[in-house]
Amino acid sequence: MNINADYAKPASVASERLAWVPSPLPGVDRRMLERDGEEVSRVTTVVRFAPQSHFPAHTHVGGEEFLVLDGTFSDQDGDFPAGAYVRNPVGSRHAPHSDDGTTILVKLFWMHPQDQDYVHVDTTREELWRTTGFPGVEIMELHDFDDTSEALYRLAPGSRLAARTLPGGEEFFVLEGTCDDENGSYGKGDWVRTPIGKAPMLRTGTGCRIFVKRGHLLKPPPGPGVA
Repeated sequence: MNINADYAKPASVASERLAWVPSPLPGVDRRMLERDGEEVSRVTTVVRFAPQSHFPAHTHVGGEEFLVLDGTFSDQDGDFPAGAYVRNPVGSRHAPHSDDGTTILVKLFWMHPQDQDYVHVDTTREELWRTTGFPGVEIMELHDFDDTSEALYRLAPGSRLAARTLPGGEEFFVLEGTCDDENGSYGKGDWVRTPIGKAPMLRTGTGCRIFVKRGHLLKPPPGPGVA
């Protein structure tokens, strides 16, 4: 299955307009933003766990990163409430579940085997925000490895994130608020990917908070079935 799998092309998805698609496991549904492969594949997806649902223990042969959007996601390492950003490196293993239900943004097979840091950031911590060179724009740095980085951006009402040169591409997911650029307007749950090149200025009238990943399209890590 291929969904927005040509990384040389821009893509955008209003995820909250998509129907939930059942996974092979009862109580676990998905909204797929990009996918390159079958059940084991390189994906970016929104996953919903019903209360008392679970995945069996499995190994992340391509690594996993996720951001908890609502509810609480749990595994043997603990409970991760809304706002938790977690990276499980290549070769890690867990058995996730949710007692009360949760929704998470997940990326699989986007992690380099050399990037072996386990990362957990509580993004609700106000002290983690830093100012940028753009008035009204703050950043919370989450992780970086080689040419790839992940961060949250918070834009105050009426602020702008300037046009960006992207030697490795960029994607963002709107967590709250609204924003727009020359290509369209975006609200909560919208996902936008810009290939290698340049991203236009991002503006907001109401204010917004977005998850941003950059650099990952320049040297993508191995996909499923690639040694």
